[in-house]
Amino acid sequence: MQSWTRALLVLAAAGGLALAQKAPASPPDQASLSLGGKAITIKYSSPSVRGRTIFGPGGLISHDANYPVWRAGANAATSLHTDVNLKLGNLTVPAGDYTLYVLVADPDHWQLIVNKQTGQWGLTYDAKRDLGRTPMEMSAPPQTVERLKYTLTADKLTLAWDNHIASVPLKIE
Repeated sequence: MQSWTRALLVLAAAGGLALAQKAPASPPDQASLSLGGKAITIKYSSPSVRGRTIFGPGGLISHDANYPVWRAGANAATSLHTDVNLKLGNLTVPAGDYTLYVLVADPDHWQLIVNKQTGQWGLTYDAKRDLGRTPMEMSAPPQTVERLKYTLTADKLTLAWDNHIASVPLKIE
């Protein structure tokens, strides 16, 4: 076999391998905010709706081991890092590292849970390690939010997915 033919076969095989690799179903994502040189970061895996029922009886989230507490993402636990003391809704959050969960038992009244356990898989939830909970402000997006998305602004932490937008006021302490 000629060297150029062999090279072409190697390139074709490499291209086929690249095409065969699929993007993860819930790719890693993050939301970051810098205020006065201090960082606030949420790292999470972002699942897609993909035509599924997500919330409510029989929905995807209802199959999680900790339901009605949801890991607020997919795969590893959703993490929050803050270089500054925060007020999230009515909850004081000292600078440090935390895990975020959301209580979704009532679709119209979610609660953000800030948990002190870190580094765990998303289905490992220990309520005894909660720093606390705060009510979330609920609204509906104009259309389905296909991929879970967190947003941080100078005054709000928001997550949007499926037919829900949930947010809490954010303030530097």
